[in-house]
Amino acid sequence: MTDETHGAGPGKEPGGEGAGQADEEHGETHGGGLGTRLNWLRAAVLGANDGIVSTAGLVVGVAGATADRAALLTAGLAGLLAGSMSMAAGEYVSVSTQRDSEKAALAAERRELREQPEAELDELTELLTDRGLSPDVAREAAVQLTERDALRAHARVELGIDPDELTNPWHAAGASFLAFTVGALLPLLAIVLPPAGARLYVTVLSVLAALAVTGWWSARLGAAPPRPAILRNTGGGALAMAVTYAAGSLLGATGL
Repeated sequence: MTDETHGAGPGKEPGGEGAGQADEEHGETHGGGLGTRLNWLRAAVLGANDGIVSTAGLVVGVAGATADRAALLTAGLAGLLAGSMSMAAGEYVSVSTQRDSEKAALAAERRELREQPEAELDELTELLTDRGLSPDVAREAAVQLTERDALRAHARVELGIDPDELTNPWHAAGASFLAFTVGALLPLLAIVLPPAGARLYVTVLSVLAALAVTGWWSARLGAAPPRPAILRNTGGGALAMAVTYAAGSLLGATGL
């Protein structure tokens, strides 16, 4: 949750117009919008990563059993569609639950503000004090925030929710579907387009390169060192392809 009280003082609402102007002057973007965008980007990177690894493991496993292009294409398309639909459905259910929880929390807060306004004002003052404001400044800020929009103030400071930016399950489902599909297309095309003798090599190299990129990007989004993330990503993908290829080769050799 973004600290809405950063830099607050008498006559200046936390996160208000003055704070926004200061952020613009310094070329920085603060607030819940940045956190939301980063979460969406991270989810997109992870979704694409899942599409790459799962589809690569599937088509490489089939390639271990047969070199038939039609079989590889069928398996790859089935994996792409099944994975993208599964990701979309799971994301829809998860985000719908989160949205229901956010709505319930806002309804409870609305009821408390209606029934116990003074207690809620004291609570907001205490929350602002806990964030580093002096008691007098915290009280003044709480009063001003309550007068402007009590529910919004409590939603942001107490609950960490922006009432205007509740999570949208349809957006989340669509983003997951698209991210997984984009990631899955790479190993699918890599296994069916090259000549039979080069398919496996092209697929493995392209998948490892793509996983290095998604590992680097996920580390960058999390402000973490890229090297460990790249090694984990490429190592996990290589292991997945090795296991499925071995399994496919064993099944192909036994004629199952």
